[in-house]
Amino acid sequence: MTPGQPHPLDDDLVRRLVAGQFPRWAALPVRRHPSGGTVNAVYRLGEDLAVRLPLLESGAKDVALEQEWLPRLAPSLPTAIPEVVGAGEPAEGYPWPWSVYGWRTGEHPEAEALAKPLALAEDLAGFVAAMRSITLPRAPRAHRGGPLTELDPWTRAAIGELRGLPQEGIDCDAALAVWEQALRAPGWTGEPVWLHADLMPGNLLLENGRLTSVIDFGCTGTGDPACDLFPAWNLLPAGAREVFREALGVDDATWARGRARTLSQALVALPYYRETNATMANTARHVIRTVLAEAR
Repeated sequence: MTPGQPHPLDDDLVRRLVAGQFPRWAALPVRRHPSGGTVNAVYRLGEDLAVRLPLLESGAKDVALEQEWLPRLAPSLPTAIPEVVGAGEPAEGYPWPWSVYGWRTGEHPEAEALAKPLALAEDLAGFVAAMRSITLPRAPRAHRGGPLTELDPWTRAAIGELRGLPQEGIDCDAALAVWEQALRAPGWTGEPVWLHADLMPGNLLLENGRLTSVIDFGCTGTGDPACDLFPAWNLLPAGAREVFREALGVDDATWARGRARTLSQALVALPYYRETNATMANTARHVIRTVLAEAR
């Protein structure tokens, strides 16, 4: 295996890992759970457990992050988050730590197919507000928590790449204008706040249209509160977007930074995933359309 190449995983390897380190679960069936994620693989273990294993070395550090912080964050949040019930070690040729979690039920939301968008906006705002209110000491820096300028080279490079993909129909001049406007907006000068920092549809679980669980805290830490505004553009329609913003009391500068961060992620993701991951590519297309429509 070369650096950056996903480690091969299959049901039998996961079964051996579990049996060797958690014999009490050795008899439970193991099956791969379909996911649009790119950093980790998830396997169902029986009906009530999940095994989550990094596919890449870059994801291995997230294992320790979640094992340390999820139990400390959970009591302060109104929404269920993953519960670590087992910490796995490298074995059987698999090189990285891994975790066993309690299984969380629910369905991932789809933009433009939300049953209760206004209520979901309130649920999401409640989760984000609760994250921001946490005051746990010695917090790590969130993966996306730094200044917007840190994303500038990647964003401009992605726009340049998309200019070479006219079949995607992206108005690259409009995207650049939104980005540069946000760079001119005031940056965050307050104290860093706790963030999930990856509020993508694939990290949300719903039942009956309402938010029941938020998963995948591999990017969590503290930083600019604009980093947790992603659902405004990757999921919520216009009316619900305003409910989300009002519930959080977001000022114009923070809104501009949040919109630009969400756009940047989508601009980078689209050329990277357009031929390899339909879920990620379609989410990116939706974000770009939504952001540019709002900017107009």
